[in-house]
Formats: sequence, structure tokens, C-alpha cells
Amino acid sequence: MDNTHLLLALSGTLFTLGLVGVVVRRNLLVMLMFLELMLNGVLLSLAVFTQLLAAEAGAVLMLLVFTVAAAEIAIAVPILLLLVRAGHTLDPGAYGGLKG
Repeated sequence: MDNTHLLLALSGTLFTLGLVGVVVRRNLLVMLMFLELMLNGVLLSLAVFTQLLAAEAGAVLMLLVFTVAAAEIAIAVPILLLLVRAGHTLDPGAYGGLKG
């Protein structure tokens, strides 16, 4: 196996671990961290394919996704902290009344 296959296997493992973590855990903060792990797995595979195909558009897409992910975390964590402060729990089932 060369490095490409190893990196793709690692990205698949990261994504799978993140998916299992989101499904199994019942803590909003931990679920958010597992979602970021899934995103990192996808970005690793995108980086591998960008290097393999020598496509500059993939590098630009990765930069854009990293920027959006950083903004998402900067917004999601304070919202999550406000929800926890108001509801006194990190269980996502406790916030069923917030449905629009």
C-alpha cells in the first residue's frame, strides 16, 4: 500500500469514527466535536485527491471549507453554551421544544 491508500483509509476511519460518535453519544458538545472529526476526514480525502490530480481548485475549496468551519464553530459553541445555561443540560432530547 502506498501513502495514498493509507491516507484514504485514515480519512475513512476518521469519518466513520465521527459518525459512530454522533450516533452513539448524547452530549451536544461531544456531538459537535465528532461532527468536526467527520469534516476533517472528508477534508483529508479532498486533500489526497487534490494532490493526486494536481488540481488547484481542490486547494481553494479546502481553504473555503476551513474558513466556513471555523466560522461555524465560532458561532455554534456560544449558542450551545447559551442553550446549556438556559436548559441546564447537554442532552439534545431536552431541546425538542425549540422546533420551528
